Amino acid sequence: MTAQRSALDKNRWHFNHGPIDIVAEAYGDPYAVAAAHDAAWARFVHVLDELVHELPLLRLPASDNMRPRGVVARRMWNACAAFSPMFVTPMAAVAGSVAQELIAFYDRPGVDRAWINNGGDIALHLAPGQSARVGVYADLARFDWRSHVDGESSILTTDGQFEIKADQPVRGVATSGWRGRSFSLGIADSVTVLAATAAEADAAATVIANAVDVDDAAIHRRPANECKDDSDLGDIPVTVDVPPLAPSQVKSALDTGAVCAKVLQKGGLVWAALLVCQGQWRLVEPLCSKPLSAAPSAAVGSVFA
Repeated sequence: MTAQRSALDKNRWHFNHGPIDIVAEAYGDPYAVAAAHDAAWARFVHVLDELVHELPLLRLPASDNMRPRGVVARRMWNACAAFSPMFVTPMAAVAGSVAQELIAFYDRPGVDRAWINNGGDIALHLAPGQSARVGVYADLARFDWRSHVDGESSILTTDGQFEIKADQPVRGVATSGWRGRSFSLGIADSVTVLAATAAEADAAATVIANAVDVDDAAIHRRPANECKDDSDLGDIPVTVDVPPLAPSQVKSALDTGAVCAKVLQKGGLVWAALLVCQGQWRLVEPLCSKPLSAAPSAAVGSVFA
């Protein structure tokens, strides 16, 4: 298994190595953008091997007695340790931490804006005066991949969009939920978090999505290690199916998640968050004076969370 890359167009590259699947996109001076892509690729080819080397430690709850050595692994550990005593292992921040590692290579003269999209967990570079639009697809159950292949559809209709500006303290966007590629303890269809870094956003989205929950025997949960034998969650029950719930139950779950998000926000770990579950939603707005700028929902965003 070796790292591979392919050019998608003049601004975008696809990087892949095992479970890591990234789209790197940048705009600005063509030579500066090309140099940034090459530098990011040179770093990318080593990331997976470094993480695999420390994987047993990264699957354990963050502990002062056992700190990883690698740069990306330490970033994962630091991002998740901030949420103690909540149970979360460094693996909760792996996608965001990898994206954050690569985006650093785009912080150079001539690159106006760039983003690393690691499966929906996004790290941003925005030069002064620049901005990026982020499109949110809140419920994967509604996504029909057949309508977006072989040129049948060129537009992915998002559930909402917002604009991130360079003067806002946001350089990371991440989404978590029980329908996603990682396990969740809660029932949120999606929780999208904006934070100072991609690693922090990734960990926070996991924690908040876990908090969006309610007791109902109809919710199907299984031990994580029965769903994936090497899961870092061990025998902790994770959500595998959520039937239609009473609106009052959904409201209660979202209210609990929103409280969690606001606590993390006051602690400086979250800038804003959008929580979605079965057609209901909660928006935890920024505490600062510069609110989110919403883009028309019919427009196509620059990057998708």
